[in-house]
Amino acid sequence: MTQFLFFFYFSSVTIFSSILTIGLKNPIQSTLALLSALLHVAGLFILLHAEFIAAIQIIIYAGAILVLYLFVLMLLDLKQVETVVQRQFQIALFFGAVLLAEILLALSQSSFVSKGVTNALVGHVAQNDNNTQSIGIILFTDYLLQFEVVGVLLLGGIVGALVLAKQTPTR
Repeated sequence: MTQFLFFFYFSSVTIFSSILTIGLKNPIQSTLALLSALLHVAGLFILLHAEFIAAIQIIIYAGAILVLYLFVLMLLDLKQVETVVQRQFQIALFFGAVLLAEILLALSQSSFVSKGVTNALVGHVAQNDNNTQSIGIILFTDYLLQFEVVGVLLLGGIVGALVLAKQTPTR
């Protein structure tokens, strides 16, 4: 029962924060609403016993990428006086409520709810292993080639960025 209440809290605040993210006119307030949505999604990951994914969600998205967004917004130096909420907010709220009702209807008729969320999503992970260890074992055994290819692609992107940054402009 407590897990259901936490799920309801995290999901409702995530949906509300997402609506505010696209509905607010001020970019700083919109970014703060996105921060709230990302933190509550991390709470949903914790409820699913995916602590590693929750930590990555907070560190990467809520930490690094949102700070980058705020840095760019501060560099833009927007000083316009605008209304707080866009005109389309009521329309977005209506369609969001319709979409939420459809999702709840589909979930209530599926067999996923009757099995239980934890058993359906955690199924193959052994009870004595933690999920970080399981992710590491699967990543470096089953998906080692893909992991190495991604590393080479990222290295190529870094080298390309360095070459472009060090080029002298031609006259």
